[in-house]
Amino acid sequence: MHFYLNLLPNNRTLSSMSNIKKYLSMVKFSHSIFAMPFAILGFFLGIKLNPEIVFDYTILIYIVLAMVFARNAAMGFNRYLDRNIDKINPRTAQREVAAGVISSKKALAFVIINSLLFIGVSGLINMLTLFLSPVALLVILGYSYTKRFTPLCHLVLGAGLALAPIGAYISVTAEFNSIIPIIFSFIVLFWTAGFDIIYALQDESFDKTNKLHSIPSLLGKNRALFISKILHLLAAVLVLINGYLLGGQFWYWMASGIFIGLLFSQHRIVKPNDLSKVNMAFFTMNGVASIIFATLVIISLYQ
Repeated sequence: MHFYLNLLPNNRTLSSMSNIKKYLSMVKFSHSIFAMPFAILGFFLGIKLNPEIVFDYTILIYIVLAMVFARNAAMGFNRYLDRNIDKINPRTAQREVAAGVISSKKALAFVIINSLLFIGVSGLINMLTLFLSPVALLVILGYSYTKRFTPLCHLVLGAGLALAPIGAYISVTAEFNSIIPIIFSFIVLFWTAGFDIIYALQDESFDKTNKLHSIPSLLGKNRALFISKILHLLAAVLVLINGYLLGGQFWYWMASGIFIGLLFSQHRIVKPNDLSKVNMAFFTMNGVASIIFATLVIISLYQ
């Protein structure tokens, strides 16, 4: 009996698991589903477009780790920097740093550790990714400041996620030698900025009251949704352009149809006078779109 009791988790183990859950919740780890598939796509694109390069699973592992560390740093810094704003916003008041579940000092330490880990892993990949890693951190951490002075903050967020496909590509090639991964990065930029505008509709009044900048607070819900549609239209056009450049295989066009369809389905369920389905549009549709698109495009590369 004593043997089996020893197998049960003790208080220290339970406490560690609880702390891990707190940090995973703080960085919304499940939202990694947006950019991670595009990073993996960038990896396989690098191999496919450069036949002399062989598959290296260690590089793929490094890419995944770099993505995790970069996103942890970005989200942790956002929660740290916005803690006082989040406290007074009913929608965000229960976020871990704002609510005191994780102290601001621990959140900042978390950001620093993950930033250093990101740079370290980048150095294990190649010299170009090492040199570019501080630039990437500047973009993804700098986003958290932007809503304090510009409504273009959505595009900066998009730029941060857009680093995924091109960053993974140069992790494989150690050079910029194709426009295709760059176009994929612009797809991610416009797609992300578009759905972030939809998400920001929830805080239109709060942002106006507290002098925070966003497209909804600047233009109102109707015009913000129109801008979001334009950005998604640009993403759709670039998806079709890359299909042409890649030779237009069946699986790519299927991926394109599903991705574009899900892109514009968001605009059918989110209305200026009805934001009840914003979370469905933000997480469910975009998460599914990212996974399906990247998976089918990778299949098309090896068709």
